[in-house]
Amino acid sequence: MMMRERLESLFESFKNMRVLIIGDVMIDSYIWGKVDRISPEAPVPVVLVNKRSNMLGGAANVALNIKSLGAEPILCSVVGNDSHGKAFINLLHHDKISSNGIYVSDDRLTTTKFRIIGNKVQLLRVDDETDTDLNEKEELAFLKKIDEYLTSEKVDVVIIQDYNKGVLTPSVIDYVINTASNEGIPVVVDPKKKNFDSYRNIDLFKPNLKELREGLKRDIDADEISSLESATAEWQERQSIKSMMVTLSENGIFLSEQNNGTTSKIHLPAHVRKIADVSGAGDTVISVASLCRALHIDSQLTTALANIAGGMVCEYVGVVPIVGEQLLKEAIELLK
Repeated sequence: MMMRERLESLFESFKNMRVLIIGDVMIDSYIWGKVDRISPEAPVPVVLVNKRSNMLGGAANVALNIKSLGAEPILCSVVGNDSHGKAFINLLHHDKISSNGIYVSDDRLTTTKFRIIGNKVQLLRVDDETDTDLNEKEELAFLKKIDEYLTSEKVDVVIIQDYNKGVLTPSVIDYVINTASNEGIPVVVDPKKKNFDSYRNIDLFKPNLKELREGLKRDIDADEISSLESATAEWQERQSIKSMMVTLSENGIFLSEQNNGTTSKIHLPAHVRKIADVSGAGDTVISVASLCRALHIDSQLTTALANIAGGMVCEYVGVVPIVGEQLLKEAIELLK
């Protein structure tokens, strides 16, 4: 089968997939404006506002990516019983994503990242959030929602999206991985530092280079592939991780896969692009990779598609999901 036909068939297959996304959600709130002077009150720019916007962020941005790729996202998370929580639910409904998996807590704030953009450049970010672990009541209620999907409905792959905001407690992580394993569902993880070593016996682990350095507590030189190879191999062995995909920004993407006692490695360079903002690129990479893994697509094509998708969303200011049709078109052109 020619690559064009193969890619078109793959993207058509995405439409039959159901993806359970579990993790920290947030609102990405933007103030856009023009800067042409410095404040007389302090040495800071004055932003003349011309637009405000709120977008789904964190694990919810993964849900947007999954939906844009043609699959059905099932989102499970926790938000606060506050104005931002209500706004978050409204954003889900606007984007036609179910809110049935969202637990609303009276004891937490809904994470909101406020970004001020002046002349298409981010000038300031202000975070409003609760990042402590769920309390016992919240954890039990959240696990009940997750259990309804994992054990009672068709799920092709689970994505655990960790932003260190407290939703993914050790108990939640263990339950999700063990239950998914018992149900024969692959688990893909996008980690952060706090729970880095809590993820064991999973199909795919996708840190970026910074997260890998922090999680392993060791310096890894992205320009020396042998350093990356040894670090990933050791971690895979220790944590029983089948595959590790590491995003390397301008140095591309790296995949290490262990299968039947052998390890295969793929390192693809980044495609030349005009980078505007790297925010949300990891969400896009894991969305593409998870769908490919669930369909048993070979590692070379999975890595190549994820690499293209992550780069594409970096061409836009702000956190934006991939557009499935554009990804297919560019993949056909680049992967001839």
